[in-house]
Amino acid sequence: MSLSILQKKCGVSADGLFGPGTLNAAARYYDLTDLEAAHFFGQVGHESGNFKAFSENLNYSAKALDSVFGKYFVRAGRDSDEYARQPEKIANVVYSNRMGNGNEASGDGWKYRGRGALQLTGRNNYEAFAKSLGNDNIIENPECVGEEFAFESAMFFFKQNNLWEICNEGMNDAIIEKLTKRINGGTHGLADRTEKTKKYYGYVTRK
Repeated sequence: MSLSILQKKCGVSADGLFGPGTLNAAARYYDLTDLEAAHFFGQVGHESGNFKAFSENLNYSAKALDSVFGKYFVRAGRDSDEYARQPEKIANVVYSNRMGNGNEASGDGWKYRGRGALQLTGRNNYEAFAKSLGNDNIIENPECVGEEFAFESAMFFFKQNNLWEICNEGMNDAIIEKLTKRINGGTHGLADRTEKTKKYYGYVTRK
């Protein structure tokens, strides 16, 4: 859905498939350099599971909750067994009272859960993104971040974190790893990110 929306914006066939036509049209639409386009779509292509997942999946088992979010359940004095496989309740615990969200009862954790090609998360980040676009509707209808603004929200992250500068340093393994660490905090999925980035650089027609 989100990829098709991007394709419609860029004026190419909205077939939901990412290829050279989409990449080059998006590069022109967003005024990206060749390097920016390849690095950006290489990273978000990995993060979104090949442009398929644009909303956070919080359908965790109790064991997974303890592994991934254990400290937040301890902090809230909650038993993960009682929250297993209940995404909305999970979000409201693990994202409560941080990133600008209210308490568990406010529902902010679920309302402002991760969305978009790089998982914009938390009310503060949604508000900053909304301000950058001059679109207050994003605050009241945050689901649009996972749909209409999936890629714009990721570009916002790139801009806020000076990642475009890294993109324009060149195209090699070291730069891809440097960018990955800034986005991921580590090197998770580095091989796939590298493969995608180099493949997409090969798609660029303006080199």
